[in-house]
Amino acid sequence: MARQIDPQLALMLEEEAARINSPAFIKDDPVQFPHRFTDLRDIEITALLSAMIAWGKRTMICRDAERLLQLMNHEPYLYLKEEAYEELDDRRNIHRTFFASDLKHFMRGMRAIYSRYSSLDALGDSIKAGQHQTPAWRLVEEIAKYMGAANDDRSDPQCFPTNLKTTALKRINMALRWLVRDDGIVDLGVWHSIPKSKLYIPLDVHVGNVSRQLGLIDRKSNDRKTVEQLTAVLRELDPEDPVKYDFALFGIGAGV
Repeated sequence: MARQIDPQLALMLEEEAARINSPAFIKDDPVQFPHRFTDLRDIEITALLSAMIAWGKRTMICRDAERLLQLMNHEPYLYLKEEAYEELDDRRNIHRTFFASDLKHFMRGMRAIYSRYSSLDALGDSIKAGQHQTPAWRLVEEIAKYMGAANDDRSDPQCFPTNLKTTALKRINMALRWLVRDDGIVDLGVWHSIPKSKLYIPLDVHVGNVSRQLGLIDRKSNDRKTVEQLTAVLRELDPEDPVKYDFALFGIGAGV
């Protein structure tokens, strides 16, 4: 059973989420990159890639995401379709420990998906991801099959975690927040296969620490169980849109 939240804390979370979830947030966050496109495939590719490299300082993440889009000539789906990524040197650095070899792995898998489905959202719909208790993990499980088949049965944890029983799946949960939430402010709301009520909080070190300080969770590990525990608490506040509080948990203590 989810714990009860003090009314004053609940009000503070509501106010902080509303304050930070504003158009001004977009320009300094990786969510700005999928916002540049209208074709769903361009949006999906850009959202996933921007989320995949989203660790470290936001300024560095945005700098490297910008460079990645330049590398793709600002046409990610066409770049994927034409397999232009195969010309890259595997050792080319994209962001920190994410290299061109990882980009190739991702692109090959996505190309295999798009050869069968009109979008990644359509893949999610085909496996009824939105009816699953934990849609993000179910979706990654399915994506991993395509990634492996397109890459000689190899996995790449730089793209998608392989330990699905324990991983917090932070980067994918963040990308899904962008793609699914439909309030028309920061997040794009272009997907229909997963309802926003089924989203899970993107849990990183900062969000975990803030949540513990506020008494929302007590587990020390930033793992899947903690994601499920924290999201269950947030669903007590808003069952239909629990992940909107990601804005509040991100902003508290971050000087945003």
